[in-house]
Parts: sequence; C-alpha cells; structure tokens
Amino acid sequence: MFSNLTQRLSSITRNLQGKGRLSDGNIKDTLREIRLALLEADVALPIVKSFIEGVSEDVIGSKIEKSLTPGQAFTKIIHHKLIELFGNKTVELNLKRPSPIVIMMVGLQGSGKTTTAAKLAKRLIDIEKKRVMLVSVDIHRPAAILQLNRLASDIGADFYDSEDSQTPKSIVTKALKQSQRSQSDVIIIDTAGRLHIDDSMMAEISDIHKVANPNETFFVVDSMAGQDAINPAQAFSERLDITGIILTKADGDARGGVALSVSQVTGKSIYYLGVGEKIDDIELFHPERMASRILGMGDVLSLVEEIEAKVDRKQSERLANKIKKGKKFDLYDLKNQLEQMIGMGGMSALLEKLPMAGQLNNAAMNQQFNEKQLKRQIAIINSMTPNERRFPKTINGSRKRRIAGGCGLQIQDINKLMKQHMQMEKMMKKMAGGKMKKMMRGISGMNIPPGLR
Repeated sequence: MFSNLTQRLSSITRNLQGKGRLSDGNIKDTLREIRLALLEADVALPIVKSFIEGVSEDVIGSKIEKSLTPGQAFTKIIHHKLIELFGNKTVELNLKRPSPIVIMMVGLQGSGKTTTAAKLAKRLIDIEKKRVMLVSVDIHRPAAILQLNRLASDIGADFYDSEDSQTPKSIVTKALKQSQRSQSDVIIIDTAGRLHIDDSMMAEISDIHKVANPNETFFVVDSMAGQDAINPAQAFSERLDITGIILTKADGDARGGVALSVSQVTGKSIYYLGVGEKIDDIELFHPERMASRILGMGDVLSLVEEIEAKVDRKQSERLANKIKKGKKFDLYDLKNQLEQMIGMGGMSALLEKLPMAGQLNNAAMNQQFNEKQLKRQIAIINSMTPNERRFPKTINGSRKRRIAGGCGLQIQDINKLMKQHMQMEKMMKKMAGGKMKKMMRGISGMNIPPGLR
C-alpha cells in the first residue's frame, strides 16, 4: 500500500535535502510535485487542495530548528500534515464496557466485510482473550451466512446460526439474547452489502442499527476502491453513527489514496488495516507510523511488533545456540526460516517497513521472496532425504535430478536454493565469529533517509 506515493514523496524529500535554503521557487515546485503525487495516488481533489494549502501555510510561517536543514524542516512539516490527514492518533477498540460489546460492520458488497468480521474476531480472541460471537444478517446471500459460519468454526468463535428465511431485525434480536446466555464478551454483526447505494439498502441498515444499538459501527472499505469509496462513505456516515473505519486489501493497492480520503470525508478514524488474505492479517492503524512509511522513513516499531508476534522464539533461540556452538546452518534450519517468513507475509512485507524501502527493487524482491516462491523452496527441501538436509554438500548432480523430479521443479531451481543456503551459512558464521559489530558498523555507515537524520 502507498508504494507509488512512497517512491514519489521519497524522491521529492531526498531532493529537498540538498537545498541549502528554501526559496519561493523551490517551495512552489515541491508543492506542485506533492500535489501531482497525491492525485496519482487517487486522493480526492478537495483533500489534496486542503493538504497543499496547509503545508504551504506551515512552511511560510515556520521557524526552522537549528538542528535541521531547510529541507529536513520541510519534510517534517509534510510528515506532520500526513499524520493530521490520517486522524492524528492511533485509536483502539474500547473493551472496558459492559458485555456484550456490539460491533456492526457496514459497507458495499465486495468490500470484505465478512472476512474482516472474522479477522477482527480472531484478533479479539487471540490478543484480548475475549469470547466472541459472529452473526450474519445477510439474508440476501445465503452463501455469506455459510462463509461466516465456517470462519467462526476455524477461529474458535461462537456463531448464531441465522437463516435466510428470517428478517435481519429478528436475527439481531435473537442473536443478542443468545450472546447474553452464552456470556459472550463481544458480538460482531456482519450486514448485507450492495453493489451501489440505494434507498432500500440504507433503510434496512438503519433498521438493523436501531435494533442492535451497536457500541461500534465500522465502515468497511476496499483500499482499491479509490475515489469510488467517497460517495458511499458520505452516504453511510449521513445515515448511521459511523464510529470508525476498517480498510481492507491494503496489501493489494499501490496507490492508497482512499486511506487519505475516507477518514477526512467521514471525520472518523481508521481503526484497522486488512493486510493480507490470511485470517490473522489484520493490524492496528498507526497514523504516525503510516506517515513515516509514506515518506520512506520506514516503520520499525510495527516490524518489531510483527516479529515478536509471529516469530517462533524457541526455534530462533535453538538456532542461535546451535550457531554459537559452531554447528553448521543446514537445510532443516533454512526450511524453518522460510516457513517463518511465509507467516510474516514474505520478505517484501518485512522490507517495506524498513527505512529506504522505496529505494529497493521491489519487483525483484517480490519475485524472489513472494509466498509462491518460498513454498517452492520448501517443496525442494521436502524432496530431500534427512541426510541431504543435514549435509547439503553431499547433494551432487544425480541427487539434484532426483530432487527436481520429486518436487516437479528444474535443476536450476535446486541450484538457486543451494546458493541461497550457502550465502546464509556464511552470514551465520560471521555472526558466530563475533563479527556482528563490524557488520552493524557497515550498516550504520549507509545513507540514512530523509527525516531520520
């Protein structure tokens, strides 16, 4: 998400760093470039105009700190304005309320409401340790009820078994009663969507809202909808008391303009981002971190949190102890690393949170480290014998042909994996040999991106 905007704004701010002073001319040129970058990212025109006016006013009226160059000061202003555009602060779901807390999901058809309801439920079950009930009032699509039922079973949530013969209002009434009997902490209501806004849809949603009296009403919007999301956002916020926004499919859009537009249009904060297809691919939205990522400054805090949540710590400690004792990094170890990488969305998902991500060759990175490629590499290792995995140097030409036949890939694929293993083994030796400090000194000598200097 925002990869195109990140590349454009990173380039603009890098150019600013070389300016000894800011003149009317280069301020005007920079603002024009930022305006074009935002429009290309599909940000709504009125919001772009307001943003540029705000940046211009701050630049003209600002006093530059002694520790900052004029270019760095400009970057700092842009960063601050982006945070304002996103709603200033991270907003978390308030769970310190009487049970059951009722959450209602609304939005257009195809926005991802059903999957998002399940993702949010899983997050509440796993992280907050809450008992969650899911209920669907989408009587227009029986398949949606079945889908939510299956997802509830997968994640360990309760499910109110509604039928398309019932009315949405009766479903909500009975589900609320059942949630009280089962002592649910949270009940999440998945509502019906339409391909477009119409009076009957809005009337039905309003009726359900009155009966449910939800604590939270989340407008679920597809990140790839662009400016097409503006009118629905306005329509829903006018008819319902929208309390927050959830952006879905954030991993599938390179522009991301809807995130910068929909919050301003509704006046409500973005709570969560759907960042992948897996059921646990949902994360809190942090305005400051997202603004930093857009400007190419990275998002190291989110990266650390993701690693802590998804990396198998015991397995990592075993590998560290193994390398420390001078034992070799074998293909069993490589397989474990590849599996953990898949769990975190691939290498590209990690690297995009690092500073200078916009300067990396994302296309090449995605090709080398996407989930499909990682699974192929695991398939190669699975086609090896236990002895070959422990002693990779025993794998000769005839063994490579057998392995290739076993996994349905080519010998050159085997060679690539062996080369990757060899490179990682060398890196592990350096780490074990006390050369980590030297490696870190090399990293610290790299060019730090704008805004972090």
